Amino acid sequence: MHTVLVTGCAGFIGSHLCERLLAENFRVIGLDNFDPFYDRSIKQHNLVPLLLHPRFTFHELDLRAGSEALIQALGAGDSGISLVVHLAAKAGVGPSVREPLAYLSNNVLGTAHLLEWMRAAGVGRLLFASSSSVYGNTVHRPFREDEPLQQECISPYATTKLAGEELNYTYHHLHGLSVLNARFFTVYGPRQRPDLAIHKFARLLLAGGPIPVYGDGTTARDYTYIDDTVDGIVRGLRYLLVQPRVYETVNLGNNRPVALLELIQALGHALEIEPRLEFHPMQAGDVDLTFADLTKARALLGYAPRTSLSKGLQQFVAWLRAESVPAVVHG
Repeated sequence: MHTVLVTGCAGFIGSHLCERLLAENFRVIGLDNFDPFYDRSIKQHNLVPLLLHPRFTFHELDLRAGSEALIQALGAGDSGISLVVHLAAKAGVGPSVREPLAYLSNNVLGTAHLLEWMRAAGVGRLLFASSSSVYGNTVHRPFREDEPLQQECISPYATTKLAGEELNYTYHHLHGLSVLNARFFTVYGPRQRPDLAIHKFARLLLAGGPIPVYGDGTTARDYTYIDDTVDGIVRGLRYLLVQPRVYETVNLGNNRPVALLELIQALGHALEIEPRLEFHPMQAGDVDLTFADLTKARALLGYAPRTSLSKGLQQFVAWLRAESVPAVVHG
């Protein structure tokens, strides 16, 4: 039975991942700092079923506190932890344009502290949550993992994610850390963050408000259902368990970009509400398109997303109608 450390365990992706890992007989240690970007009660609600599980342990901890804080919480030397999934990050492209230093502190310094703790504790396997944002507005489509990206990042958030990948490579090179960087593509589903488009639009539709459309509505995203993303992460962990000293990067997307206007219509159909649109200029840092090439993820991990947008939206809407957690965003 392997023990997995999951940073950002109380968030959208983290809570789903922890549930899946526990169902597959892993032990799970979770860390979260309850970043005030959105209401703390949302993450506390996500944690409730996890805290009841005998193979789950939780620590409230901010990675910016340093590797010593991690040592105090988790120990050093023989920690018993086999793998780390590093999901913790300050999220959001738009807010990163307004608060770049906060993103650098959380996402780069926090990652460096985690890597230092892993080195000291002898934990040798890392799955790092990167982002499709690192591709920027590259002209090469679909996005391949071997593209040079030094001049593609157009938001501080994207820059911090690419910096995290580079830090991971440094620790791979110097200390033999095995790394799988997983670039996520617009993950959605039950428990999605309230600031993200599908969740925000759904609440606006239910409240009878207009939907803000930034640009002309032709921007497109490779929407990926949460279960497919989590399946890719778990496959990545199993890959790391059997591969000695690797450094790889894979896309965990859906390979089917959907235009913004098409998404809004599909969401309106799922809610049985006709959307009213309100057009605005494009926002700084936003990209035109995300589009994952999955060739490498299929070859290395056997990754194959299965959830259609219509089915995923139906499941999200069912959750939204049943849940009562506030959607307060502070960023």
